[in-house]
Amino acid sequence: MNLKIILSFLSGALTVLGFAPFYFFPIPLVTLALLIYFWRHNITPLTAAILGFSFGMGMFGTGVTWIYVSLHDFGNMPMPLAVLALILLCAYLSLFPALTGWISVRLRTAAPAIWPWMIASLWILSEWLRGTLFTGFPWLAVGYSQAPSSPLIGFAPVVGVYGISLLLVLSAGWLSSWFEQRRSWRCLFFLGGVWVIGLGLQGIEWTRPEGDAVTVSLLQGNIPQDLKWREDHVITTMDTYAKLIQESNSQLIVTPEISIPLFHEDVPFDYLSELAAHARANEGDVLIGMAEAVSSDRNEYYNTMFSLGVSPEQRYRKHHLVPFGEYIPLKLVFGWIIKVLNMPLSDFSRGSLDQQPLYLAGQNVAINICYEDVFGEEIIMQLPEASLLVNVSNDAWFGRSIGPWQHLQISQMRALETGRYMLRATNTGVTAIIDQRGNLVQQLEMFTTAGLHGIAQGYSGATPYVRLGNSLVLGLAILLLTTGWLSVFFYRKRKTL
Repeated sequence: MNLKIILSFLSGALTVLGFAPFYFFPIPLVTLALLIYFWRHNITPLTAAILGFSFGMGMFGTGVTWIYVSLHDFGNMPMPLAVLALILLCAYLSLFPALTGWISVRLRTAAPAIWPWMIASLWILSEWLRGTLFTGFPWLAVGYSQAPSSPLIGFAPVVGVYGISLLLVLSAGWLSSWFEQRRSWRCLFFLGGVWVIGLGLQGIEWTRPEGDAVTVSLLQGNIPQDLKWREDHVITTMDTYAKLIQESNSQLIVTPEISIPLFHEDVPFDYLSELAAHARANEGDVLIGMAEAVSSDRNEYYNTMFSLGVSPEQRYRKHHLVPFGEYIPLKLVFGWIIKVLNMPLSDFSRGSLDQQPLYLAGQNVAINICYEDVFGEEIIMQLPEASLLVNVSNDAWFGRSIGPWQHLQISQMRALETGRYMLRATNTGVTAIIDQRGNLVQQLEMFTTAGLHGIAQGYSGATPYVRLGNSLVLGLAILLLTTGWLSVFFYRKRKTL
């Protein structure tokens, strides 16, 4: 038993190699197959839950260490408290694979052919639940590990990242069954069939180019996080972005999230006027990130992107806020955290969920700010009207960890799901242009001050995922789970007769 716990933990840790920046997409197939193999063999539901929890602690404990960097290195949280916070978060996230293991063993008497489907359904339902409860934390959903090169990624425009998770875990279940019964070549046939279908789906053009391509510049100011909010560094930051904007001749220029560390109302009028004039000279627009105060006492403020240029001035206010980073849930209980963390503007207001794309440089641009691109079901609310996706972020909070690369991979999945280019403008990286197939067209080296200049093609049309969202895969998972439960029910009923 102790050996299985250790192996489950190590398997979870190795699973992280499937995610960026490593991109070894076959590894999660093997590690998940090992966990499923353990669940299948004569263990109690409690033991299965422990093994699932151990797998989760390995995966999350290895994969979200950047949270410690945010809390301790930049949030100035004392090291013991930051370590404790990370452990508690990983323990919470690990409850979901633990729950999957517990239920799957309870239903183990289902027909062998059905059981892999049940495990896959339970897994993605638990991932969806993890991405929904308490505003959600869907980071490291195993489907992301397949972007952008796995054959399974052909299913992304149809069923989204949770559908990829289902097919990956299902494949792992078949691999585990084959290993258990070497003569059951049917399992390998099913596994290979799904992956071949995925390859075939990659040949389908779900969306189509619309209009002329637009020239874009994605600006990376590389402002150190420990200097970003210092009053004596504000002018330097403003000069950096003014210089980068003036150097660009692109139709669409994008700065990162809150690139100007002032409230919009406090930025000198002449500064914004000069940037707007430059955008008009390019016959285009510039998107600038700033905080926006809407009350005189500044108790209500938003994380906002403003447009300047030939188009009428528009704005997008961030809707999906980061708990404990941009707002404090249950302030009566957790209000003390604001005093512990050195995070300016830690209590933003929430923008509307039904905001529409901004018309900029001849394109309908769906904007999402930082953490928002983790929620594919929210991104598609601006589609199919939007022709381009833009993500702006300040991943300087993650330092030199693997966090910014994981965030890049998440953006690649959003491009695949929607059949749209994704343009990423970040403070320290990874600033990149991603095409409609999730491929990196161009990217800037991290921690450099520069503009990424390129071309982006707008697209129209709607993938099945844009039309149906997560409803298709969730409905399938519930149907399969119900079928499995009924098979267990009738099996036990016959056994008692």
